[in-house]
Amino acid sequence: MRRLACVCLLATAAACSNAERAMNDIAESYVQLVLDVGQHDPDLVDAYYGPPEWRAAAERDTVPLATLHGRADVLLARLAEEKVGGTGLTALRWAYLTHQIGAVRARITMLRGTTFPFDEESRLLYDATAPHLPAEHFSTILRDLDALLPGEGPVAERADRFREAFVIPPDRLDAVFQAAIRECRRRTVAHVALPPAERFTIEYVTDKPWSGYNWYQGGFVSRIQVNTDLPVFIDRALDLACHEGYPGHHVYNVLLEQMLVRGRGWVEFSVYPLFSPQSLIAEGSANYGIELAFPVEERVGFERDVLYPLAGLDPTRAEQYAAVQRLLGKLAYAGNEAARGYLDGELTYEEAADWLVRFALMGPERAAQRMRFIERYRSYVINYNLGQDLVAQYVAAAGDGPDARWGRFTDLLGSPRLPSGLQP
Repeated sequence: MRRLACVCLLATAAACSNAERAMNDIAESYVQLVLDVGQHDPDLVDAYYGPPEWRAAAERDTVPLATLHGRADVLLARLAEEKVGGTGLTALRWAYLTHQIGAVRARITMLRGTTFPFDEESRLLYDATAPHLPAEHFSTILRDLDALLPGEGPVAERADRFREAFVIPPDRLDAVFQAAIRECRRRTVAHVALPPAERFTIEYVTDKPWSGYNWYQGGFVSRIQVNTDLPVFIDRALDLACHEGYPGHHVYNVLLEQMLVRGRGWVEFSVYPLFSPQSLIAEGSANYGIELAFPVEERVGFERDVLYPLAGLDPTRAEQYAAVQRLLGKLAYAGNEAARGYLDGELTYEEAADWLVRFALMGPERAAQRMRFIERYRSYVINYNLGQDLVAQYVAAAGDGPDARWGRFTDLLGSPRLPSGLQP
């Protein structure tokens, strides 16, 4: 078995500490565990760029789930014996490995047939639970939208009609998206040092339950896919360019590889199990990165002056559309309630889809796509909204200056922090 070199945290250290050596060994076993579980769960391994022989071994021999559950238990017991206190990087690494392996064990339990309540599942997998919000919470926001949207009739129908004027024509989508990416990158590299080799390719795909996806390849390279099943609204250009690219998933994965895998020899970051606490950090930072790169007024100005003309849309309506979108953003947690109610058996499929139409203001087709997502990825939905709020709260502690916020944000992306570590 190939062993990665032990990288010490202190430059003056002649050799790794016993705890560091133990965690290096546990980290290797963790990566191999994730790859083996991935043979039972095709969605689990979101990215892998570690030793190719480990992947080949996992693909060659399918290990029973009961055996994998036992291996997870052994790794957790070994970590408990090596408990590292304090607040330094070694302690963060110990906590990270503990929670990541705990999430893999929970996923194995689910694959063996156990179903957890929504909140318990999200706690076990993502180290967080989303707040419960009643219908009245969303009704208050809908009343504000009712006053802002033109026309008559139900708010959901008026929102659909209003947004029809802001769809990017398919033949202009790539030009708009490429311009959005260039600006997202320009703003990101002004604050974040990225390796010269970083890059990504873009593909336009169909028949997916998500709107965009970043498939990290390792070597500072990503493959980003944009789903064109449904019309793409003008605001999604910056949302996807930032979220999937700069300073979102692409930057997150690049920094983890640069700083932790290559810089410290922490092999555990060469694999990304989707159903784990890492996803809340990944999705939350990718969503927060949009507002970090584009404060409200700057975003409206760039969309109005650059993206609207490229899309052939009326730029004089940019401020009006942005105002509606800001209110719609406050409905984000409605998706959590639909998922919780449906997965906990309190709502039928039809009732959950109707909830998304009524309280998240999704058109019927978009609600159906979200239900596909919920059925496949379950409590993963909390990672976008709760994750964004937790990251925003964490970064806000740096102060009001943009340099301070970017600095704390970058430190978060390149460190083994957990969702519970973002909360006060």
